[in-house]
Amino acid sequence: MKSEADPVSWLVIEPGWKVVDSEGNDVGRVEEVVGDTSADIFSGLLISTGLFSGRRYVSAEQIELITEGRVQLSLTRDQVKHLPDETPVGD
Repeated sequence: MKSEADPVSWLVIEPGWKVVDSEGNDVGRVEEVVGDTSADIFSGLLISTGLFSGRRYVSAEQIELITEGRVQLSLTRDQVKHLPDETPVGD
């Protein structure tokens, strides 16, 4: 039996999913998944961190856990505030 806390593939992440920091605090919402689905290569996410904060890029290495409707980062809230805007050049 599958519970809400069971990990899921990056392939099912959808815009609007909740993004939380390493302590489970809400830090934003998924805007866009960055990767190549045909090659199963996950690069990261663009997340919206607030109305006036813009979009931040979170690399796949900074993602701790993906469950249905929720992405948990390995970063603190303060680290999320200092993530780069948008997608890095080359992705």
